[in-house]
Amino acid sequence: MKKIFLIVGVLIFVTALAFLNYNYPDKKTPQITINNHIFNLEVAKTTKEQEIGLAKYDSIPQNFGMLFPFEKPRFYSFWMKNMKFPIDIIFIRNDKIVTIFKNVSPAKLNNEQLPIYRTQKLSDTVLEINAGLSEKYNFKIGDFVKTNL
Repeated sequence: MKKIFLIVGVLIFVTALAFLNYNYPDKKTPQITINNHIFNLEVAKTTKEQEIGLAKYDSIPQNFGMLFPFEKPRFYSFWMKNMKFPIDIIFIRNDKIVTIFKNVSPAKLNNEQLPIYRTQKLSDTVLEINAGLSEKYNFKIGDFVKTNL
């Protein structure tokens, strides 16, 4: 009889752990919200990740973006090296949009000179999303940005 109670107790404990893990996972998907539009994020933390950026993808979902957090506000520059699809590049400082480059297209030819996209205002974070979404959702300079990392 004691073995049955022990087995039932262990089963209840394991079931409770599984329930809590499923409903309250330790790690949340990083997200960013602009004008009530939520994007799931991949965060490019290392220099290598930042160098490759979205170029490792053939396309991305509409509710997805790549976030580039930086330690200090600077005049950061971005390019479209090896990119396969157009994007919007959004420069952010202190949780507000400071610059938006819309519908930035990848190079058409391998030997084409790559334009550099650089904000004229200091930024501490950059967000890359699918081209056209900034316009579709009416993102503008000064909009508040909330990140959930």
